[in-house]
Amino acid sequence: MKYDIILSGVGGQGVLSLASVIASAAVEAGFKVRQSEVHGMSQRGGAVMAHMRISDGEIYSDLIAQGTADMILSMEPLESLRYLPWLAPDGILITSAGPLVNIPDYPELEEVHKTINALPSAKLVNDRELAKEAGSSRVGNMVIVGAASSHLPFSMDQLKKAVARLFFRKGEKIVEVNYKALDLGNKVS
Repeated sequence: MKYDIILSGVGGQGVLSLASVIASAAVEAGFKVRQSEVHGMSQRGGAVMAHMRISDGEIYSDLIAQGTADMILSMEPLESLRYLPWLAPDGILITSAGPLVNIPDYPELEEVHKTINALPSAKLVNDRELAKEAGSSRVGNMVIVGAASSHLPFSMDQLKKAVARLFFRKGEKIVEVNYKALDLGNKVS
């Protein structure tokens, strides 16, 4: 078994935390994980992306070949489209519906959504609204993980254990808000 994911977004959106939770859950499930470094401007406003490879066997490269990714998981809709060449024909794209307009010539959001919705397997997630419902506007990344959870090769329980490990130092309330965000995202999957 192998499962390859392109992670993307804009600096400051929590792509690193999103990656950490998925990788930790995969390890908890007994898989091997390799992840490329996050490329791009990881400071607020710059594009970021990483390759994550999950397997029950050896993984010989951090990088995913174009046309072979099982999933593009993105915190920003335009950024999700940037990496379409990596998506396998039967792959799924899951992205935040909300833009982070960080360039002066950002395309019309309606056109971006139309392009995403035209894909054979894509899901636009209103993560910002669901994050607020979970109790914090900062947990949109966990909403996106929750939306992807039914496509990942491990359980929601393993994702929640990974969330607990990542956020336990911030207190039980932060862990609980992230759990709720995962559950709300899972409901849209």
